[in-house]
Amino acid sequence: YMNGDADKLQRVFDNLIRNAVSYSYPDTALQLTMRQNTADSVEISLRNSGPTIPKEKLKMLFEQFYRLDEARGTESGGAGLGLAIAKEIVELHGGKITAESENESITFRVTLPVNIA
Repeated sequence: YMNGDADKLQRVFDNLIRNAVSYSYPDTALQLTMRQNTADSVEISLRNSGPTIPKEKLKMLFEQFYRLDEARGTESGGAGLGLAIAKEIVELHGGKITAESENESITFRVTLPVNIA
């Protein structure tokens, strides 16, 4: 089990899923997996098929006000805060969030600590 703020964690995964849907190729599936990473952590990953994100841009995804697609304004997209907020929430829970992209695939991984009962 894990201790955490369910509403805040919901916000993290809602943001990741919305982004995955927005940036996926049409008619492709999202892959959501959860696994025991180590004895004291769990990893949740979300993979979608979409344009490969260059490595230099991957590092900036979690920065405030950064939008990968600058053509998306606040009317059609966000303000560039969602992933920065998600990162802050995950880190406040003692976890880590990362992104990787290659071969027209994007994967976000959230690692969170769990308590052994």
